[in-house]
Amino acid sequence: MASVVFRHCSNVLKINLRKLTVPPHISTGVRHKTTIQYATRADLPKLAYRKLKGKSPGVVFLPGFASHMGGQKAEALEEFCKSLGHSCLRFDYSGCGSSEGELTNYTIGAWKKDVLYVLDELVEGPQILVGSSMGGWLMLLAALARPEKTAALVGISTAADHFVTAFNTLPIETKKEIEEQGFWKFPTKHNEEGFYTLSLDFLKEAENHCILHSPIPISCPIRLVHGLKDSDVPWHVSLQVAERVLSNDVDVVLRKHGQHRMSEKEDIKLMVYTIDDLIDKLTTLG
Repeated sequence: MASVVFRHCSNVLKINLRKLTVPPHISTGVRHKTTIQYATRADLPKLAYRKLKGKSPGVVFLPGFASHMGGQKAEALEEFCKSLGHSCLRFDYSGCGSSEGELTNYTIGAWKKDVLYVLDELVEGPQILVGSSMGGWLMLLAALARPEKTAALVGISTAADHFVTAFNTLPIETKKEIEEQGFWKFPTKHNEEGFYTLSLDFLKEAENHCILHSPIPISCPIRLVHGLKDSDVPWHVSLQVAERVLSNDVDVVLRKHGQHRMSEKEDIKLMVYTIDDLIDKLTTLG
């Protein structure tokens, strides 16, 4: 059974901080200057990524929808891995950030393929997958497809099935209008327009990757952090994930004042402390 813990601030997280006090530059998101590299794939867009070499298990960061590898959490995570000597890889999905393509041309399935390519070709050995928002959905899909490459999962505001669930909760008349138009202006606070344009084809394709309707056969350690004030993805989605996965090692941390992006200093400290504890656990088991 998953354990659920309410956190007001991260310093009550009781874990074994075996070798670090988080340096100030980690919590403030100062960039460690790894070089952007590009993975060339036959008949697919080039993927932009930054790779820090180091020990195993490595850490792979999966951004959210329309986000990129230069965000505060991703950069802080790389600095943290550097401080421990562990490998870290962050990347941009097709059509996002520095990768090739246009955002509107890609789907959940295409971005899942991006993640699998990263696991198959760009990293060595099992990884801790850290997924933010939509990246939390993709990390679950990747763990199902590549269990041997998944050492543990850390979901931040995990948005499993999110676009499909949000669409299905709309009034019938609104759904009919969207179906007639062929697209949905999905509301958001995270860009100037105030919405993302999602095609009906995108939504239909996303249905093929929904996972919350049945047990999820993932058995690795899982940590799910969600804010109670997340106005984008309800926090109970993380509880649904915890209930569905078959793993017996699942913790859910609900932060009282946490927003969707979980990018405040204390949020980032909690993220890196959680990953540090997982590395310690996996290294001890290994």
